[in-house]
Amino acid sequence: MRVALIAPLMEAVPPRRYGGTERVVSSLADALSAKGHQVTVFANGESRVNADLVVCRDRSLLTDERLTEGIADTILMLDRVRRMANRFDILHFHTELLHFPIFEDLADKTVTTCHSRLDHVGLPHFFRRYREFPMVSISQAQRRQLPDANWVATIHHGYPLDLFRHRPGETGKGHGGYLAFLGRIAPDKGIDTAIEIARRAKLPLKIAARINSFDRPYWEQAIKPQVDGRQIEYVGEIGDAQKTEFLNGARALVFPIRWPEPFGLVMIEAMACGTPVIAYPCGSVPEVIDDGVTGRIVGSVDEALSAISDVGRLDRMQIRKRFEQRFSSGRMAEDYLDLYERLISARARPDAAAEVQRRLTGGDPAPGTRRLGRALSPPRDRPAPVACKD
Repeated sequence: MRVALIAPLMEAVPPRRYGGTERVVSSLADALSAKGHQVTVFANGESRVNADLVVCRDRSLLTDERLTEGIADTILMLDRVRRMANRFDILHFHTELLHFPIFEDLADKTVTTCHSRLDHVGLPHFFRRYREFPMVSISQAQRRQLPDANWVATIHHGYPLDLFRHRPGETGKGHGGYLAFLGRIAPDKGIDTAIEIARRAKLPLKIAARINSFDRPYWEQAIKPQVDGRQIEYVGEIGDAQKTEFLNGARALVFPIRWPEPFGLVMIEAMACGTPVIAYPCGSVPEVIDDGVTGRIVGSVDEALSAISDVGRLDRMQIRKRFEQRFSSGRMAEDYLDLYERLISARARPDAAAEVQRRLTGGDPAPGTRRLGRALSPPRDRPAPVACKD
């Protein structure tokens, strides 16, 4: 199969340090290529992928010190994809919304994975206007914010099994060690709550996080004064090469988010290292964390304090095994390949769209509809996600 993966230009694929969407695109490209498919990635020139690379910008927008216009660069990339579209069987977009007007007459040749929150004003109208575009959510929680979009699948992210490693014995089954915070400094990430948990637990907290320019005032005013370099330590932004050691050495990753995060890659990064996660039940958390197996889902600081003792009794080998079962890049690639084949079949036969609708939803499409269907229902053996109340 000839697959085009269109990535954002913000970061390299994969990103050198912090970065979500580009890391997923990299994992998917590698896994599809390993399965023998012809993969082409449209990205910036800092990217390094095991696939054909079409360079659409010399460097990432994030590292470019020049005055840049990211939307213009992205539109030029999409124009290039459009001119090359006949070379591919499927065009898989990870660029949010800008491609919709350009590819409207090729909508049935596309699939779009949404990586961001979908509760913004205006999005329901937008997706009604472009209802012909097949959409993939990265969690059931994400799609709840936009139930009438043309969802054709929910596909959780995955990582290569060898990207992060579990190192038995580094934390002595969780006794001792420190609490870890990984990701980005921002109010909605709950870094202030993580600090409170650590102080009340009398445990060290190591913070490995990016500070974006728009979050710097929050860092300077609210968080930096609490960083003493002893109990609360800021170690800076780290890349994949440093995460295995950082996460293996932690008693737990704390993830007290306050927003409906669509997925939360740091959770599966911790699981890949056998490290339990203590998380608030916002967004996708109840879908990703198996409560009592790979971590604890808590609703308050007091519950988080109790969970610190609980996670010390969890089997870290079992946490790693659950990662391998649920969040490998191989599983992610198989899910996407199945979807690609369904969409290609729907293009090839006039009655296929209705068939795909029935296969995806277990029911008949509304009379006269051309949509490919809504999402699969949540697995019956897993609890429905709990909405974040903050």
